[in-house]
Amino acid sequence: MTKRLGTPTIITRRDALKGGAAAVAGASALGIFGPTGQALAQNKKVVLGTWGGDYSKLLAKNISTPLMAPKGWEMVHDDLGSQQRKTKVQAEARLPKGTSDIQALADTDIGELTQLGLLEKLDPSKFPNSKNILKNFSVDKGSYISPHIYSGKVVLYNPKMIPTPPTKIADLWDPKHQGKVGVIDIQFNYTTMAAALAGGGKTGDFETAKKMLLELKKLKPRIYPTNEALAQGLKTEEIGLCIMWKARAVQWQNAGIPVQTVAPKDGIITYMSGFTIPKNAPNKEGAYAFLNAALEPSAQEAFAVDMGYNPVVSNAKVAPDLRKRIGFSEEEAALLVNPDLEFLTKKGPDLRDFWDKQFKA
Repeated sequence: MTKRLGTPTIITRRDALKGGAAAVAGASALGIFGPTGQALAQNKKVVLGTWGGDYSKLLAKNISTPLMAPKGWEMVHDDLGSQQRKTKVQAEARLPKGTSDIQALADTDIGELTQLGLLEKLDPSKFPNSKNILKNFSVDKGSYISPHIYSGKVVLYNPKMIPTPPTKIADLWDPKHQGKVGVIDIQFNYTTMAAALAGGGKTGDFETAKKMLLELKKLKPRIYPTNEALAQGLKTEEIGLCIMWKARAVQWQNAGIPVQTVAPKDGIITYMSGFTIPKNAPNKEGAYAFLNAALEPSAQEAFAVDMGYNPVVSNAKVAPDLRKRIGFSEEEAALLVNPDLEFLTKKGPDLRDFWDKQFKA
């Protein structure tokens, strides 16, 4: 059984400095603490902090309902954006027990939390399906995130609007495409890294990225607040060229949006999201049960079908035609580039500041 919280309480650092009263109140509401703040006896409730929308619904459909519920676990979803949830974890750090057992995050999200010592170092022996994780994403006792799904940043184009297929990210900078290019505000960090690749640098080359983004600004790209908003722009042919996860492209193709994909020669930035456990999670047993369930072949295969993301385990079976659509050939796999996580951790505020004050302004 999966439940959703109503409008989740966003706990700020100020709340925490005032003694964490708001956080304790939220925990009591979830049934994790009694009225005195003492931990209740272990129960079968597992609180999962995750993004809302389709992802949250599919976690329920493919993991919580078929795999967790039959074992007596009651899943509660706390749907918020990743930054709001990270702030909440930080605000609750002073509490003996936090209000979440699991946080769904991208690998690029966890740097600050690990630096602050707020995440549990994962023990692979507590979720045996971890032995099937692909080598690129393997978990050991020093890992903080268990992978769930992955994809790569490719170029999307509408053949009607862009008759000559693009071959690289840098093609977005071609003046002939002025007014046809879309970018996504919430993906500012990935777009910044992509700009660095387009300029011939590496994902952590901020100076190259800034120069390239200012050049792109001159071509008047359309900036959309979310992935869904950009999809609407593609559907109405307001734009015809962008970069996006290949998995999203498959979803949009399935929805009838007329886009094709190209593996860019200047690099395919990988995206991996997974699950972390806050150090003060009240139900770590339930958290590990969920991590294990998320790696079951049936769950991994279902996400490949439903969302177009690649499995992270070797024993998942994906139909050849689907694998061709969502995966990467051997030649394309050679173009995969990992995000510079150290760069993102150190420069995250600077990236946002530049994006808001110079690129978007």
